[in-house]
Amino acid sequence: MSRRGAARDERQHPAGPRADCERHRRTRRGERTTRLLTVVGILLIVGSLVALGAFAFTPSHGARHASAAPPTSAASATPTTRVPKRPDHRSATTIENAKRGTSAWRIPPRPAWGIFGYADHVSVQRGDKVTLYVTTFASSYHVEAYRMGWYQGLGARFVWRSAPLAGMQQAEPTLSQDTRTVSTHWTPSVSLRVPQSWVPGDYLFKLVTNVGDGYIPLTVRDDTSHASVLVVNAVTTWQAYNDFGGYSLYHGPHLNPTTRSTVVSFDRPYAGDGEADFIANELGLVTLVERMGLSVTYTTDVDVHEHPELLMHHRVIVSLGHDEYWSERMRDGVEAARDKGVNVMFLGANALYRRIRLEPSPLGPDRLEVNYRTTAGDRFYHQTRREPTTQWRSPPQARPESSLTGTFYECNPVNVDGVVADASSWVFAGTDLHNGDHLSLLIGTEYDRVTPGVPTPPTIEVLLHSPLRCAGRHSYSDAAYYTTSSGAGVFDAGTGAWVCKLFSGCPADVPFAPDPRVQKITENLLRVFAAGPVGRTHPAVNNTVALGIGHVFERSTGTTLPPPPENASG
Repeated sequence: MSRRGAARDERQHPAGPRADCERHRRTRRGERTTRLLTVVGILLIVGSLVALGAFAFTPSHGARHASAAPPTSAASATPTTRVPKRPDHRSATTIENAKRGTSAWRIPPRPAWGIFGYADHVSVQRGDKVTLYVTTFASSYHVEAYRMGWYQGLGARFVWRSAPLAGMQQAEPTLSQDTRTVSTHWTPSVSLRVPQSWVPGDYLFKLVTNVGDGYIPLTVRDDTSHASVLVVNAVTTWQAYNDFGGYSLYHGPHLNPTTRSTVVSFDRPYAGDGEADFIANELGLVTLVERMGLSVTYTTDVDVHEHPELLMHHRVIVSLGHDEYWSERMRDGVEAARDKGVNVMFLGANALYRRIRLEPSPLGPDRLEVNYRTTAGDRFYHQTRREPTTQWRSPPQARPESSLTGTFYECNPVNVDGVVADASSWVFAGTDLHNGDHLSLLIGTEYDRVTPGVPTPPTIEVLLHSPLRCAGRHSYSDAAYYTTSSGAGVFDAGTGAWVCKLFSGCPADVPFAPDPRVQKITENLLRVFAAGPVGRTHPAVNNTVALGIGHVFERSTGTTLPPPPENASG
């Protein structure tokens, strides 16, 4: 080979140690680059798969999915792999009642209390301010707030505690001579702006001292709510029976009925332990409806009076164990809602019996409750010829309660068994009850019945028909149900003991132990009524003739009807 050819061949194929090292370095660089690209690609693929797996198997309520492995690398714990938790599909009521409950809200029974108080509102919305007025001879006290509900069967959840407060004895109540109205004019003791965290519901403020405790009830509303169930606290009936200061709508000092008040004020504490009739006549239903997890919200009958149009936002209105005192606006509002397809439940007796007006006090609107029982002395009626405060069934402007409730209040007191009359009805599903079966001491102490000759819806269906004797007469208590052309259904329990059969919160001296069959009947009613106009799915069928009650039919509400005997009046 010539030298020129050899040189050309050497340029094309370098030889020698330096050339060999250069080739080796190039080969190693290429291999490292290839390996790095391969590793990066694998990491990207694995990272994508881990992210997809984490999204697909995000654990719910703190429990890990069976096929999801815990993170094994730093990459799987980076923010890029975080995903939101699955939504909690439980109802708001169920979520609330899963929180820790307590029985510390209870006050032991005793003959006297060392502290009394009241609030400047019967109800508020979240964000509103409520002021408490308290008197005590204790040197100090504090206030605890409890939301009432199911809460593992304990009845309440603790939500707030005040700082220690200096005790003081407030001025004695004053008495208005013309209406015998007891009012207080006290210095404010403590104010609270209701937090947004307080779920709408029934609340008890517990006033705690070393000389005894007391309550102040408060309803927290949500006027924007469209919850299926609207529970109405009957605060006007609480106030009618309240004799703090010696006077109520029933009697004056020494239980004298001739010196009773004709106007009572919310500007005073409730007598006794201060809870009025909430525990005995209302708490049982509150615990049940919250245990069931239904969509529920709360109001008072004073709020119904002020804003009856809000009733249309709900599917069922629930009146509780003793809902006796109604204004014209309350009744008109409930009847208008019924006629638009809103269901109504009366879980007591003696509902819609007394007619009242509401007037303002120095603390605000609708804090005076007027009930003359007759038109005599009622200057407003004589000036306007409007809103008499007689019984609803009595003249002038008689509108017997039975045209709304379906039943007619009759007598008091009794304590007898309830007797099943129509076990085939859907309301008894799951109870294993048969016609003629007894529900122990369900009827008392007041009762209603389906009464021939008074205005009664034509579709009335009697569910319980319970024999009894009251005021020397043999009669019956009836639980009944009717439906309307709007599709609405109306149920009346016909007994004041119904709510006490739902929860063990009634006072120890009330002989109405809880009954799981009554609970089941109430659950059936609530579920069906909360679903919408019940007459479309469960129309009532009149069975009064078969029960020997006779033909019952709707007629004019202008008829004058006799009241029950005075000793049996609600």
